[in-house]
Amino acid sequence: MSWFGKVIGGVLGFSLAGGPIGAIIGAVLGHQLDKRSDDYQERYAPGDQERVQAAFFTATFATMGHIAKADGTVTQNEIRHAENVMQRMGLDQDARKFAIDLFQQGKSSSFDLEAVLTQFKQECHRRRNLMQMFLEVQITMALADGTIHAHERAILHRVGKHLGFAGFMIDQLIKMVQAQQGFHQYSQQGQTGGGHGGAQYEAPSAPSVEQAYQVLGVKSSDDEKTVKRAYRRLMSQHHPDKLVAKGLPEEMIKMATEKTQEIKSAYELIKKHKNW
Repeated sequence: MSWFGKVIGGVLGFSLAGGPIGAIIGAVLGHQLDKRSDDYQERYAPGDQERVQAAFFTATFATMGHIAKADGTVTQNEIRHAENVMQRMGLDQDARKFAIDLFQQGKSSSFDLEAVLTQFKQECHRRRNLMQMFLEVQITMALADGTIHAHERAILHRVGKHLGFAGFMIDQLIKMVQAQQGFHQYSQQGQTGGGHGGAQYEAPSAPSVEQAYQVLGVKSSDDEKTVKRAYRRLMSQHHPDKLVAKGLPEEMIKMATEKTQEIKSAYELIKKHKNW
């Protein structure tokens, strides 16, 4: 049985009970979870892969809902983005409903962001790459309307700092994710043969070399060794198999794979521009 099946069955739900993530799962599933099942607590201790997967999935969609509602209104672009994430994850009907309900929980006025982040960080057991992937997903949510507004940036900083990221690192990740989206949109255009074909459709332009530098978090003046080191570090941080082994839900492996492809495309563009 997958981690999701165990959540629905109550096994992982009981393991996560006693904290805000368990409370969210209980609210979504329509029943109360508590600490009555000691054997579940022993079997699924903090740091166990399936427990981390359940916590990651729950915190991801609930926090996405919180960010979407940050300015008081959830836009159609934000809804479409959440649906796109679910589609890219290949969620079945039950998992999709679960994700939607989590998103709704995050939109509620009673949602306790700090408490959820505290438990999520504890579940991750200092797996920084996993927490960075979580933060990057939230940045894409904030970018759903094409730009990050001040209130969304403030929430991203709350999220990042609560997970242990310095302010300058959060700003750097925002720039990196913004640039990665340019590569993602361009690659999706190629895979779909140009998209909609309607008169109002505007195909995304090819990513620039400047965007490529932002994806890798380097400067145009950096030498080949520095750029290659940054590239290898990012590829290692986003390696799908490594992230899944640390607790990334397997449904998100496609998103991690896409990120490595975007990083590789940026590196190849820089190499071509520099004639390396």
